[in-house]
Amino acid sequence: MTGTIATGRSTYRGRFAPSPTGHLHLGSLVGALVSYLDARAHDGTWLVRIDDIDPPREIAGAADSILRSLEAHGLNCDESPRFQSQSRQLHDDAVRELLDEGALFFCSCARKMLRRTQPTGRYPGTCRQRGLDKGALRVRVEAAPIEIQDRWQSTHVYDLSADPGDFIVRRRDGLIAYQLACVIDDAAQNITHVVRGIDLFESTPRQHYLQSKLQLPHPDYAHFPVVIGKDGDKLSKQTGAHALDSAHAGRNLAQALDLLGFNPPPTLQSEAPANIVAWAQLHYVTTMFRGQQQIAQYS
Repeated sequence: MTGTIATGRSTYRGRFAPSPTGHLHLGSLVGALVSYLDARAHDGTWLVRIDDIDPPREIAGAADSILRSLEAHGLNCDESPRFQSQSRQLHDDAVRELLDEGALFFCSCARKMLRRTQPTGRYPGTCRQRGLDKGALRVRVEAAPIEIQDRWQSTHVYDLSADPGDFIVRRRDGLIAYQLACVIDDAAQNITHVVRGIDLFESTPRQHYLQSKLQLPHPDYAHFPVVIGKDGDKLSKQTGAHALDSAHAGRNLAQALDLLGFNPPPTLQSEAPANIVAWAQLHYVTTMFRGQQQIAQYS
């Protein structure tokens, strides 16, 4: 792919990419903290990108709130925050390139119908040969193994034609889908290392596939365990996670570090956020999450 997307690889460049669908909560603080510490452990650059590509789900003021909260917790990015909505032209260019290559097709299948007829979630290829000129855009997935080497979750081999099948890259309403937007923006920022929650592990082979189609570099991936709530589900905005109070940043950081297995001393939470983060940098081990699937339950 040509244009303004960088294709070279340099030193470590990582990112934290929250969506502005709510305020920063404990689970997202854990995610930000892990990606920040990993970047610092590799003498790398840490970036923040607001993934604002789904306006119907966004909460007014959430993006500013997230940025202020990160700063209050001593997590300062090395470059100005980027907003994914600023990359719409790059997203459209990628769609056009894939269309020109015959890699996409229009699909009119309703999600409700697919959920009813395909309980496994695999797209059955219904619209592949229909020659439609409107609807959602799906990428034609080839039957070929994709090997993903993850620093913390070992090596996995996927066949996207078996699961999930042809997947959406642009929605019926014209909004770009997460998988393609993430690939394009990671390349645009020359991201070399992606450190994110294991709940996004299955997105990796889809993004790897799109990177190959667009001749973009593959970042190194590391998926860390996520915080589990009282109900056994990932602690998230969707499961009612409470917004963090930045007035208690020290306590929040200490709780995040405790969940991550750092065992911080009780007195640490009374320190300034910058000092707590500095303590975490000294005690961070780059292999500490190997093989883990989830962090201790949050209560």
